[in-house]
Amino acid sequence: MKALLDRARSFRRRVDFESGEYQKLAEGQYPEALFITCSDSRVIPALITGARPGEIFELRNAGNIVPSYGQHAAGGEAATIEYALEVLGVQDVVVCGHSHCGAMGALRSGDDLTALPGVDAWLRLARPSLAPVLTGSDELPLSDVVQRNVVNQLAALRSYPVVRQRLDSDRLRLHGWYYEVDTGQVHELDEDGRFRVHAG
Repeated sequence: MKALLDRARSFRRRVDFESGEYQKLAEGQYPEALFITCSDSRVIPALITGARPGEIFELRNAGNIVPSYGQHAAGGEAATIEYALEVLGVQDVVVCGHSHCGAMGALRSGDDLTALPGVDAWLRLARPSLAPVLTGSDELPLSDVVQRNVVNQLAALRSYPVVRQRLDSDRLRLHGWYYEVDTGQVHELDEDGRFRVHAG
């Protein structure tokens, strides 16, 4: 923690606040994309995408789960999606799963999560749609579970009226990504339903 605190204390000296970039950020935000990903500390959206401050609006939680519309009366996920689209006018949404995901690993192996009731309740949201791949999945690669979860969360996004309206009027694009922590490769979901690495 000391290193983090030292870097926070020296942040103002390390960044050029005189350039006008941060003054412009203080006047408002105009992100290009909503980036929905896992809370995992190894997944850093700005590092992966090379985004500058203000370019991506982030939504992070265990397992990059998007509760279906109306599943919770009030929730951070629904509020963030609504704000990103209705207020910020974001035109691209990325759902990004990743290798070595503890949340998806727990679902795949059927871990007993009774000691973590909050985690158990949260992951319960993803279980039904993953059931087809979780049945007898001892040998199923974790990457398959994570990628299926990305596809499922994109489907959950489509349950939001604000998402459907924008998709129907070609004002929104949805993207599914799978990020490999150990290689840095980003696999993109293609129209045929497969994740592929595209040349940069």
